[in-house]
Amino acid sequence: MNSVLKKIIVAALTWEARAVLRKYNPKVIAITGSVGKTSTKDAVYAVVSQRFSTRKSEKSFNSEVGLPLTILGAPNAWHNPLRWLQNLLDGLVLLAFNSRYPEWLVLEVGADRPGDIRTLVPWLKTDIVAITRLPERPVHVEFFESTEAVVEEKAALIDTLRAGGTLLLFADDPRTAALAHRLPAPDARIMTFGFGEGAEVRGLDAAILYDEERGARQPVGMKGLVRIRGALLPYTLIGALGAHAALPLIIAAAVGEALNLEPREIAAGVASYRPAPGRMRLLPGLKGSLIIDDTYNSSPAALEAALEVLGEIKSKRAIAILGDMLELGRTSVAEHRTMGALAAKHCNLLLTVGFRARDIAQGALDAGMTDEQILQYEDARAAGAELKNLLEPGDAVLAKGSQSMRCERVVEEIMLEPERAAELLVRQDREWKKRQ
Repeated sequence: MNSVLKKIIVAALTWEARAVLRKYNPKVIAITGSVGKTSTKDAVYAVVSQRFSTRKSEKSFNSEVGLPLTILGAPNAWHNPLRWLQNLLDGLVLLAFNSRYPEWLVLEVGADRPGDIRTLVPWLKTDIVAITRLPERPVHVEFFESTEAVVEEKAALIDTLRAGGTLLLFADDPRTAALAHRLPAPDARIMTFGFGEGAEVRGLDAAILYDEERGARQPVGMKGLVRIRGALLPYTLIGALGAHAALPLIIAAAVGEALNLEPREIAAGVASYRPAPGRMRLLPGLKGSLIIDDTYNSSPAALEAALEVLGEIKSKRAIAILGDMLELGRTSVAEHRTMGALAAKHCNLLLTVGFRARDIAQGALDAGMTDEQILQYEDARAAGAELKNLLEPGDAVLAKGSQSMRCERVVEEIMLEPERAAELLVRQDREWKKRQ
């Protein structure tokens, strides 16, 4: 789609979306932050839909195109002009006739460039805004002057809150917690979530859950408690690892509390949540290995958390295959080398994919890894094919990289059930599969 046509379509979709919101007046939950937006959106949907008819952003629809599509209930048409025309016609039908429309929308809101969120303020009115984490390390700063500029852009979402709305803030992150001063109206309220003592909705006793069958001690997920209204709700998260993978459940419980849902409804919603592909997902690998598939995207803060999880689990060898982290601007070299040093601390074997990831390798070398422990590649499939030969029973493999590095191709090479790739991995749509 050329840029002129895209601008026309985005403008038309946005006009229809604004008109649909005015007509049907749904309640809106908007989620932003630098990490965990998609998982949080899915977990919040699982809780809210226990009582209300609810629609959520599909996959990671969080852009100038994705938000209108979610509001209209339309799919991504990719490069098909006829499909885009059909989306516009479907939007007109919503406006011309009275249709069944969700009571609640759960929207993921991203910011890749200055103005991405500020342009929403005049027309997107929200009832709940949740902000996950705004890490000190830079993420998506390529088009911003500084990390602080990214924080300010994301904080602009608070200005969309209606009177009487609720702002949910991650109490463990000082940058997020400091946004309490941005509350736009005196009758709006703040609720905090996190794992620390100061959080109103607090996660407790998060721990790795192991499978002890037949003497095998292999991680299968996470378990823990959520303290809410003085009650303790147990949760079990099957198929993903890390406290940051469990955080979306804490946020979802906070949303349930803000909506005055019963504890049983919150618990049922939390129990129904399943982590999305490519987000610290556990997959069986070849030769009795275990894959931690975190290939959806990568940033310094998220990679740091993932490497720490890899170092925490018990395995024969800890292997990391790491692709470029993009959109880091002038901090790119330093951040890649910092992550390399961290990889050296937690890994026995390191494979890198991409030009920028060479600095991960250099950082690992500087931190004490040997040349024999580090392999470097330009192509994800080539890395996966090589790793397939190197795997041994009991290995744990973390795969992570920015979207365009296509590190899911590594996972497809080494997963036990590659025939299930379309179900288990990210970026399996036809349009993505056509890209080299």
